[in-house]
Amino acid sequence: MNPTQRNKPRRSALYTPGANPRAMEKTRQVPADVFILDLEDAVAPDSKLEARQHVTAFLQQHKADKRELIVRVNGLDTPWCADDLRAVISLGISGILFPKINSRRDVERAEEMLTAAGAPASMQLWCMIETPLSILNLHAIAQHAENSASRMSVWVMGTNDLVKELRAQHTPDRTPMLYALGAALNAARAHGLGILDGVHNDIADSEGLTRVCEQGRAMGFDGKTVIHPSQVDQCNRIFSPDPEAVENARRIIAAFDRPENAGKGVLQVDGKMVELLHAAIARDTIAIADAIAALQADQAAA
Repeated sequence: MNPTQRNKPRRSALYTPGANPRAMEKTRQVPADVFILDLEDAVAPDSKLEARQHVTAFLQQHKADKRELIVRVNGLDTPWCADDLRAVISLGISGILFPKINSRRDVERAEEMLTAAGAPASMQLWCMIETPLSILNLHAIAQHAENSASRMSVWVMGTNDLVKELRAQHTPDRTPMLYALGAALNAARAHGLGILDGVHNDIADSEGLTRVCEQGRAMGFDGKTVIHPSQVDQCNRIFSPDPEAVENARRIIAAFDRPENAGKGVLQVDGKMVELLHAAIARDTIAIADAIAALQADQAAA
């Protein structure tokens, strides 16, 4: 992954229906790290063109801040995809989220479409991982990120579609999904990609949201996609580094940075033995904590 992408805060990514201008207007007051303006699942076929117009108008009228603004377009083989791209590609967004990426060739096609639409070099490609076929092809899809010209930076788990296609069930512990979640996480990390957990459907179930957020964080996800602003604060809290862990990370880095410890691979910090790998983890912890603090300061000043 590009170093500038590695430690971007993505604790919460709020889906907002492109067909609902009022909902889009409200998003800027929501403390989500990422906003996903949705032209796909949240929009009925008869409303696709109208939704595209609403999203385009919103992007033209609102100045981007430091948070990532992503547009989920319609699928590669739909009649709307190319026009979706042309409508939003030059309007200051951070990236495009393509649904149902099933193969490495799908990634290549998405990148070709971005280039054909005139996407700037900085435009990210985000990919929905949401079908049994995508799970079978995880390594090949992720391996494309090793191409130096690849735009692919983040995967988003589409757990609702996965459950549907697997003919599985949503359960409190998400046992039917654990194989897919773990396999995708491993493939993403093996090739330097960010990865976000899927949504929690029951807006009123705060306890359940906490449980799956804690599970997702323990597994290693960067954050979680959400479907309602009321879910954002919980996701932000759970996917933020613990303050005590941040302070411990600063002590580890300070210890390794002392001149007398130059070249040492193992040190004792606060009575515990720590190695260089712990120092690397500590630097990531500090980087994401500092990035979150900077994002919050920017929002407070807005």
